[in-house]
Amino acid sequence: MKLKDQVAIVTGGASGIGAASARLFAAEGAKVALVDLDEAGLGQVAADIEGRGGTAMTIAADVSRDDQARDGVARVMEKWGRIDVLLTAAGASTGGTVDTIEEAAWDRTFAINVKGTYLWIHYAIAPMIAAGSGAIVTIGSQLAQSSPGKNAAYIASKGAIASFTKTMAVDHAAQGIRVNALMPGVIDTPMPAKSLTRYADPEAMRTFWKHRHPMGRIGQPEEVAKAALFLACDDSSFVTGTLLFVDGGWTAH
Repeated sequence: MKLKDQVAIVTGGASGIGAASARLFAAEGAKVALVDLDEAGLGQVAADIEGRGGTAMTIAADVSRDDQARDGVARVMEKWGRIDVLLTAAGASTGGTVDTIEEAAWDRTFAINVKGTYLWIHYAIAPMIAAGSGAIVTIGSQLAQSSPGKNAAYIASKGAIASFTKTMAVDHAAQGIRVNALMPGVIDTPMPAKSLTRYADPEAMRTFWKHRHPMGRIGQPEEVAKAALFLACDDSSFVTGTLLFVDGGWTAH
């Protein structure tokens, strides 16, 4: 098992990439703390993990709240006494161009995507530093490098995560902590499904997404989860500061 006896925190763990990664981490031996606002989704993922013989705990939290990040990490430390892996998969997308997006929507997108990433790393990295080891995996987006437009706040936030990941990797490499980012393409999760409702012809946009990937399809969350596992475990022991594109060739097109 690649994560045997390790402890992993997964934000955004109630659905999508977070849920798929949490299930895989647990199958590879990790105790998993699931973080999300969706309590019903958290319960379902935890039940799935425990039904397969794994170990999970749930933390209902808004990732953009400092007190909830601090308390969530404290709960994990109190229960399991260590943190080996952190995957920050919580995210939000609002759509819109810079001339149309309202300030509140811009701020909320950055609060979840960027501040939420910062806060959970801010608190979870302390026990990693103390232990002299740890793996942090953030979630960017292929759109940070190759944008089709009309999603200004989301794409800007994912560019921020990419830069943030690289500087953290440099800052903490000597402390035994690796920090890498996954840059997924369009993945079959609730976020793009919700995004489709913003378009006059959702099916046409979904077809565009499929064919924009040279592989000719939308990705599955389990495919991204396998990349998350690679970055979380010792298979990537000499990998830090990397942006790993799991995008079906989108950025190569």
